[in-house]
Amino acid sequence: MDNSVISVIIEPGIMYKFLDNVATADVAFEVESDNLDQLFSESAQVLFQVMADLSAVESKVDKVVELDADSVDKLLFDWLSELVYLKDKDYFLFSKFEVNIVGNGKFSLKAHLQGEPINLDRHNLKVDVKAVTYHMFYLKKENGLWRARIVLDI
Repeated sequence: MDNSVISVIIEPGIMYKFLDNVATADVAFEVESDNLDQLFSESAQVLFQVMADLSAVESKVDKVVELDADSVDKLLFDWLSELVYLKDKDYFLFSKFEVNIVGNGKFSLKAHLQGEPINLDRHNLKVDVKAVTYHMFYLKKENGLWRARIVLDI
């Protein structure tokens, strides 16, 4: 399977890339960071970048999300799924994420989100993410770096 990169963006301590030809009719991306909190935050950022141009999203609303899971990979899956749910339920776009993860064996996440309701006059919407999938999903730590692959159903 060809994992061609269609775009790569690198920030200090964080890297993510969109992957072409990983999942037909879906969007796949990988995130890499030396910090688990940053990886979760960056994964959320990429999720919303898939859906909209975030440069027009203002920080009008603060929301707190708290989640627990038995494993860190399940926590990442639940985190991104919760964000898709909030987008669908409340019709919100979020553009800023401050994530804190604690635990060993059982993990807890507390995140502060900033964004605003979707405004079709101001927001350039791209594709609608329906769900996070388990297809090719992983989160692992290798050589001091956290790496995740996420496939979104669009």
